[in-house]
Amino acid sequence: MTVALSQYKNIYFLGIGGIGMSNLARWFNANGFTVSGYDRTPSPLTAELQTEGIQVHYDDNLASIKPEVLNQKAQTLIVLTPAVPATLGILQFFMQNNFQIHKRAEVLGFITNAMRSIGVAGTHGKTTTSSMCAYLLHAAGLDSAAFLGGIAVNFNSNLLLNRQTTPQTPAVVEADEFDRSFLHLQPSIAIITSTDADHLDIYQQKSALEDSFVQYALQCRPEGSLIVAASIDEAVRQKIEQKRSLITYSAQSTANADIKAEQIRVENGCFVFNYVASKYKIDGLLLQMPGQHNVENALAAITVALELGIEPEKIKQILPDYKGVKRRFEIHIKTNACAYIDDYAHHPTEIQAFLTGLKTLYPQRPITAIFQPHLFSRTNDFKEDFAKSLEIADHVFLMDIYPARELPMEGVTVATIKALMREKNVQYVQNQDLLATLRQHPLGVWATVGAGDIDRFVIPIKELLEERMQYEKR
Repeated sequence: MTVALSQYKNIYFLGIGGIGMSNLARWFNANGFTVSGYDRTPSPLTAELQTEGIQVHYDDNLASIKPEVLNQKAQTLIVLTPAVPATLGILQFFMQNNFQIHKRAEVLGFITNAMRSIGVAGTHGKTTTSSMCAYLLHAAGLDSAAFLGGIAVNFNSNLLLNRQTTPQTPAVVEADEFDRSFLHLQPSIAIITSTDADHLDIYQQKSALEDSFVQYALQCRPEGSLIVAASIDEAVRQKIEQKRSLITYSAQSTANADIKAEQIRVENGCFVFNYVASKYKIDGLLLQMPGQHNVENALAAITVALELGIEPEKIKQILPDYKGVKRRFEIHIKTNACAYIDDYAHHPTEIQAFLTGLKTLYPQRPITAIFQPHLFSRTNDFKEDFAKSLEIADHVFLMDIYPARELPMEGVTVATIKALMREKNVQYVQNQDLLATLRQHPLGVWATVGAGDIDRFVIPIKELLEERMQYEKR
């Protein structure tokens, strides 16, 4: 389905403060539409939207909505996120009065399918990979757009605005598998970083998730390129290869892949590697983001840059200045006394990659992980894998499960994970006791890990560490 956005004047967002919704809101605002919306609570993102002239309200009240939204139905588009409950009064009003309502994923497709889109999909790795792609294109001087699922540090934004829109304008899009959202995209270049089981509350079975990834891959335009991690599920790869060719990549030098990273090493806290493919070889690439998984993400982003005509020497010049995404291996303190890193990892594979990266950077120092599980269903589905991945750390503090969109599940708590961990260096801590507990904990390498509201502890933990280091200097 294609919709001509030019027919609309007013764009109203239900759930405007979400990371994906807010970048769409900002895109429409920058392109001359009248933008407003609702969210349940204020946040830094909604505050930024308001400073840009976008009206946001936080009550379920029709009186708070701009009159033109309600009175100009034919010129109004309602954009909906699945996180908004169907019981919301203003949503019911729009539905009962036959307003044009489209999910965020559909609207993202309306915008980017008219451009040369680069879709980055995967159960993990997509935010970092898409932000790397956006950074490389922008830093190389290409007029391009990007719709990201996190705040890219280089832009301090989740949105990159292009100057002109043509069918050849690159648009980097984070292609989300949740709720099958990525099936609204028809990318010119499609990336799949991973196909591990996740969102089983939506898909029920891993095979259904795999089928969605196959469908997404086959929606890549016939003249386009399909770039796939060599480590994705073999069943997914085989089904795709039956219908079209693909380019594979891997950070494992021994892997059977078209593109590899070779001679990976750590130098002065950075990862250095060689990009090796049949057409190109780029030696001595430097990446500030730690971890072999980020080297692999960089392979995909570099491949996109090469496909779009960026010279290898230019890529080598600009890659070291890529600064990552907020809450993706975000370093807050790095001293001889201690280090503190915050990361969004919320899937066992992500946690394993993150903690392994920490161990590589700090092989002689104890690692403390402060973990908040995200969703009761995910905790229940992957409890054994969570326990195994967390055991990489030397000490683990387990916080209560962040429910997000879910109601509690009987018998599913952090004790579910704790009981499966073989080591004795794990303890449960309530939110209100976390800072007091950490005040007594030995210094070393600390990490907050999770996708819930654990980020509200980041600044207090950083301040606590700075205070302790200052005190211990006396």
